[in-house]
Amino acid sequence: MIKLSPSLLAADFNCLGSEIQKIYDAGSDMIHLDVMDGIFVPNTSFGVPVIKSLRKNTSIVFDTHLMITDPIRYIDSFSDCGSDIITFHYESCFDKHAVINKIKNNGKKAGISIKPGTDPRVLEEYAKEVDLVLIMSVEPGFGGQKFMPIALEKLKFCRSLIDRVNPGVMLEVDGGITLDNIQAVTEAGADVIVAGSSVFGAKNVTEAVKSFKEY
Repeated sequence: MIKLSPSLLAADFNCLGSEIQKIYDAGSDMIHLDVMDGIFVPNTSFGVPVIKSLRKNTSIVFDTHLMITDPIRYIDSFSDCGSDIITFHYESCFDKHAVINKIKNNGKKAGISIKPGTDPRVLEEYAKEVDLVLIMSVEPGFGGQKFMPIALEKLKFCRSLIDRVNPGVMLEVDGGITLDNIQAVTEAGADVIVAGSSVFGAKNVTEAVKSFKEY
């Protein structure tokens, strides 16, 4: 069974606490927290204060996705505010090993992500060090985009890489995931699914979570 990490970007920001509680009660494993700085991606979202506030009222795993430039500057802050997993982008910094070590030295799980245009072979150097690999199936920065099929081949490559060098690594996919394409991404090897609009935008959020969790 896959793990589900609904994206907070698609939730109703007027009542974030109850939105998270709803998906937690329905069986979601994590909540995906997209942090954007307006530089690495052409959009902004939320940051440490929001995550710290949310952490007070829930025990759900905080799956924090840093879409920011030079992320090592903020690893301490995102660790201290309650993140459980901290994922940064391969394309966002020079010394990836230093970022991974910083995350792990804070006692958190480390993830690395690549954009749709990045060759997944770049991950071979880091697969033994991380706890999670995130394949973006849309261009990062905005929710509600259409799934890019090119992600399927990247997932297959990463599944083979992970199984060969570090079988405990989670393989996550993010962007345009719906009940119409989840089977394809799970068959390609993904075991953590980020879904935003398909969960929080569903008529019945509880049923949507349960439907995703069946895969």
